[in-house]
Amino acid sequence: MSVVRTSVDGYGSLGELLDDALIQFKSSEALIEASRSREVGRWSYLDFRRISHRVARRLQDADIGAGDRVALLMSNQSKWLFTATGALRRGAVLVPLDYKLTAPEQAALLAHAKPKVVVIEYGLWRRFTSPIVAKEVWVAEAPADAELNGAHRWEDLPSDGTSQAVPRKRSDQATLVYSSGTGGTPKGCILSHGAYLSQLEALLDVFPMAPGDRYFSILPTNHAIDFMVGFVGPLVCGATVVHQRTLRPEQLRGTMKRYGITHMAVGPMILTAVERAIREKLDELPGWKRQAIDTLLEVNSKLTDKGPNHALSARLLKPLHEGFGGKLRFVFCGGAPTDRQAAEFFYKIGIPVVIGYGLTEACTVVTVNGLRPFRADSVGKPVDGVELRIFDADSSGVGEVLVRGETLMDGYLDEPELTAETLREGWLHTGDVGWLDASDHLHLVGRSKNMIVTPGGKNVYPEDVEGALSEVPCEELAIYASQYLWPGAGLENGELVAVIRPEEDEMALVRALRTANRRLPEHKRLVGWLRWSTEFPRTASMKIKRSILAEQVRADAGRDQLSGV
Repeated sequence: MSVVRTSVDGYGSLGELLDDALIQFKSSEALIEASRSREVGRWSYLDFRRISHRVARRLQDADIGAGDRVALLMSNQSKWLFTATGALRRGAVLVPLDYKLTAPEQAALLAHAKPKVVVIEYGLWRRFTSPIVAKEVWVAEAPADAELNGAHRWEDLPSDGTSQAVPRKRSDQATLVYSSGTGGTPKGCILSHGAYLSQLEALLDVFPMAPGDRYFSILPTNHAIDFMVGFVGPLVCGATVVHQRTLRPEQLRGTMKRYGITHMAVGPMILTAVERAIREKLDELPGWKRQAIDTLLEVNSKLTDKGPNHALSARLLKPLHEGFGGKLRFVFCGGAPTDRQAAEFFYKIGIPVVIGYGLTEACTVVTVNGLRPFRADSVGKPVDGVELRIFDADSSGVGEVLVRGETLMDGYLDEPELTAETLREGWLHTGDVGWLDASDHLHLVGRSKNMIVTPGGKNVYPEDVEGALSEVPCEELAIYASQYLWPGAGLENGELVAVIRPEEDEMALVRALRTANRRLPEHKRLVGWLRWSTEFPRTASMKIKRSILAEQVRADAGRDQLSGV
């Protein structure tokens, strides 16, 4: 087995690091791609290197080199990784775009980024009503008889992969990543090779991977988390990335069992849904079986109190672990607040959830919770090379979270005023609000722009209340000030209401909501809740688009539809 790479010392760029890894682990499996229950592709590191070098040769033939932008608009699949690796070899700047956006939204981002090459899936390309403006457009997976109107087929790569690697320095730009936060105009974050290399080294020190590990990539690869832990991280360590083109729950479970998945990252909503499904199945067991499992859960909790022990937990709780393939060791969770109850439940069954906090402007991860011991009450301590500071703290120590370190962006593309406002004296002003405990663990309470001032003059953050109501059985829940939803409607400014998408058992929801509401401090209690039938609008990282949801509520529901709590 090859030595696990835990240091990026001596490397100047992601392209150089990846190119070296493709040689070092040439006989290992790099990538597996499945569609439903069928495997459609499997590539060794040597295969991966040959294809990515053919991509690089094609870019070289198109005179694409240092600093030229290459945009990627594809779902999780092999061609995303091949293209990104080839582009990095040529010293190009990656522009990973969200394939789930609408075509007009994608067109607006392309117009802002001005890439020289756009690589796009055929299904997404067909949605564009106007030609994509770029030096070259490569369309992947187009039917043989498709008319591409001047675009090129991705598959028409040159047979000769001989290409010139373009060296880059740590200070050079690696990516242009668009971040919209929880609303507003998307912003293009300029991120350097040095930022990524610093981030990578810090993460691999805590959670190293090795040949034989298999990472299941289900978050979009354009997402900051999956870009790091589902693309760069596994490949520079000799691990295997597994893609599943269809993300239905039953097919995910089949893929995890078939390939023995060891690592994966999920959003908080998926984590909570899986936890709820497991609990429901346990509740259906005969009394003696349930009691036996509860006993084993308590035994496992005591034996892993100081740190996880996968081998032990997998033996004690074999049926539960087999539902995830039997080899799952870590679940990374981020992008939005993680439900504490769900995280603690997964640790109890021996599958620790790694909780972190990050933002695109800081590359990926700012803080992460170590597992010795496991804590789900915070988002962890700063990773190596990152400093935190609480700015303008109140009497409780709560204030804006500021970040400093080598992983920060260089600024927003073509936005000097916004850059100057966000990056001040070396500190990134995140807009997130939180506090640090005695062990330097960060606790988040919400976004400064979402803060609600109650009639009694108290500051309340919707995310904080939503976390306190996490045990309420519902599909989705969002907290608002009543006057924000219905200006001038007669409710006192700052009174809190919940917009809730219920599950089938609405009576259980009402009972749990009333119980949880009574436990809240008086200034955080709800005055009512509104039934909502459609899915909440969300960002790529699954944060609620609060302003858009509020517009929908104002248009379709009045305050007279509030139910009491």
